[in-house]
Amino acid sequence: MEKNPIGIFDSGFGGLTVLKEIVALMPQYQYYYLGDNARAPYGPLPYETVYAYTLQAVNWFFSQGCELVILACNTASAKALRTIQQNNLPPSKKVLGIIRPTAEVIGNYSKTGHVGVLGTVGTVQSESYVIEINKFFPDVTVHQQACPTWVALVENNQADTPQASKEIKYEIDKLLQNEASIDAVLLACTHYPLLQHQIQKHVPAHVQLVSQGQIVAKSLQQYLLAHPKIEEHCSKKESISFFTTGSAESFDAHAATFFGHQVASKTIVL
Repeated sequence: MEKNPIGIFDSGFGGLTVLKEIVALMPQYQYYYLGDNARAPYGPLPYETVYAYTLQAVNWFFSQGCELVILACNTASAKALRTIQQNNLPPSKKVLGIIRPTAEVIGNYSKTGHVGVLGTVGTVQSESYVIEINKFFPDVTVHQQACPTWVALVENNQADTPQASKEIKYEIDKLLQNEASIDAVLLACTHYPLLQHQIQKHVPAHVQLVSQGQIVAKSLQQYLLAHPKIEEHCSKKESISFFTTGSAESFDAHAATFFGHQVASKTIVL
C-alpha cells in the first residue's frame, strides 16, 4: 500500500492539542503534522493571505501522499477551508476543518440558549461560528469575544503570570457583560486549552468551558467510519511525523507543552 498519512495542519503549535486527542482516540494511523511557524500567527492576517498560506500547506500534504488533511486551526478553517474545498481539491483529496464539527454539538452544552465564543480576531471577524452554529441550533444565540493577546501568552510561556490573568479576566468580563445568560463558552482557538485553568478562574461555576480537541477527534472517527473508502487508504503505521516551516529546534522546545511529550521535527519550505 502506498504511504498515505492523515495530514494535520496548523499555523503553529495549537493544532498539537487537537492532534493529541486524535492520536489518543485513533492511534492506529500514520499522521503528518505541519506547523507554519515561520509565518504564524494567522489570526491578524487578511483572508487572502491566510488562504494562500493554507493552500500552500495543503498542497504540500498532497505532495507527501496525504489524501485527507485536517485544518486544526480555527483561523485557517474560517478563512480558507471553504474556498479550498470549492476550488482547489484534486479528485479523491479531502480537506476538513474544525469549525463545523464543533458547531454541530456546541448547542448541546447550553441550557439557556446563549453560547459564548472566545477566539482570535480573524476567527471572530469571519462570523464563521455564528453562521455554522445557527445552521444546527437556530434557537441558540452566539456571543463572540476576540482575544488578541492570548496566543502570545501561550507561546511566550506566560500563561501562569499575573499579566495573563489580568488579560484573560478583561476579555471574559467583556463577554459576560454582553450577556449574563451565557452558560457555555467555546474555546475557539487551539491554543486556549493551555489557558483553561486560568479562564476557569474568571467564569462563574455554572459556565461550562468547551475545548475542541476531543470533539474534533470524535468527529474524525465518525467521518472515517462513514467513508470506508477513504479510511481504507489511510496508512496504518501508528506513527507521527512532525514538520515546521520555522526552526525545528524551536518547534521541538515548545511542542511538548501542547502535545504532552517531546517531539522531533523537520524543517520544510512551502
